[in-house]
Amino acid sequence: MSLGKIPLVWSLLGRFKEDCKSRGWKTSASEDLVKINGEYHNFIGARTTHLSTFKKIASSGKRAVANGESYQIIDVSYTAWVFQGKPPAQLVEAVTKDTQLSKRTAVYDLSRIYEGNPLCLKVNETESPVFKAFEEFLKRSYGVKVQPLYEPPGDRHKDFKSKLAKESVG
Repeated sequence: MSLGKIPLVWSLLGRFKEDCKSRGWKTSASEDLVKINGEYHNFIGARTTHLSTFKKIASSGKRAVANGESYQIIDVSYTAWVFQGKPPAQLVEAVTKDTQLSKRTAVYDLSRIYEGNPLCLKVNETESPVFKAFEEFLKRSYGVKVQPLYEPPGDRHKDFKSKLAKESVG
């Protein structure tokens, strides 16, 4: 499939949910949620977001989900932020600095894909099989190379800041 045919992030997540259904995983019709082994894996597609909004969502671990005419509050085990534009550096740094947050939060930067470069940078230290399947889906369906924004452990903050500095220049 050519790069020009990659859908915008919201449609891309919809296509991924179809892929999840083919695996027998439960997906939400109205939300970007996948449930396997009793755990909810949440996807948030965004162009960008403010750090304060990110922190509020990331710290709660809960989500309201439509259930008929009412809402049900669920516990979200993992959340992936999938950015169509470049994610704010402070947001990425917040995830890399907080080991508890990095175990349940992933960040995907798809901005290069929409510029014609089949590369997705990620911060994903979670154990989420759904997020790993998302990365495989990008490779298999669109020829996108997914690579880490930095390499943990060691001096992970040094590696992150070095790569981020290079990214912001180019």
